[in-house]
Amino acid sequence: MNSSSYDTVNGKVALITAGGSGIGRVIAEACLQSGYKVHVCDISEEHLSDFLEANPSATGSITDVSKVEQVEQLFTDLKNNYQRLDVLVNNAGIAGPTAAVEDISPEEWQQTINVDLNGQFYCTRLAVPMLKQNSKGAIINIASNAAFFGFPLRSPYTASKWALIGLTKTWAMELGPHNIRVNALCPGSVSGERIDNVIIRHAKELGVDTDKIRKSYALQSSMRLFVDAEDIANMVVFLSSDKGSSISGQAIGIDGHTENISTII
Repeated sequence: MNSSSYDTVNGKVALITAGGSGIGRVIAEACLQSGYKVHVCDISEEHLSDFLEANPSATGSITDVSKVEQVEQLFTDLKNNYQRLDVLVNNAGIAGPTAAVEDISPEEWQQTINVDLNGQFYCTRLAVPMLKQNSKGAIINIASNAAFFGFPLRSPYTASKWALIGLTKTWAMELGPHNIRVNALCPGSVSGERIDNVIIRHAKELGVDTDKIRKSYALQSSMRLFVDAEDIANMVVFLSSDKGSSISGQAIGIDGHTENISTII
């Protein structure tokens, strides 16, 4: 992918949360390749260090997005480095517990909501004034296909993702008059370490083999696939560009068409 495929992005700045590894890193590197100046944050010092070593033109901050004061420091760092913001990618999130509702502790519930929902709000509220200064911009919330269905054994995760779709549509309405677009991407199961860990916990909860759970996850989509992180990154770059200038308020599935996310074994 090169910047000529999209609009001119010279001087434009993208902030990607949880950008040190996984989906966030792939998104950040796609933005760099497309010509954006990139700032990432990550809760892991190791992941952030690895990312910055591999991408020396980028900048970064250690940030737990569930902590208001840390998000405030993130935006101080961003302003010190660039003095502007054009694209916010709210990617930070955790899987939360895999358990029946009666077995989920209030602490597990709150932690998931704090990261997956409150963190998106904390970042967006500080990003919007910077985006408004440019009279143009994009916010992309990384949600989940769990926002389209109920998801047994994943109550807090599902609750946060449904709420994020509501915020996406609300923010699109608020910010549309300022030429700021807000969309949510809703991936299915994304290949990588995170889904591997979810599958292991899900198999343990149900008392079955992990291969059965993995197969059942693949069977949830019409195309019988796990999503590649590059598919998500490509859509982020498109929606951030002038080619996506009329797209806002949408919850876009990147999931091979999910039919059902109840486990089939």
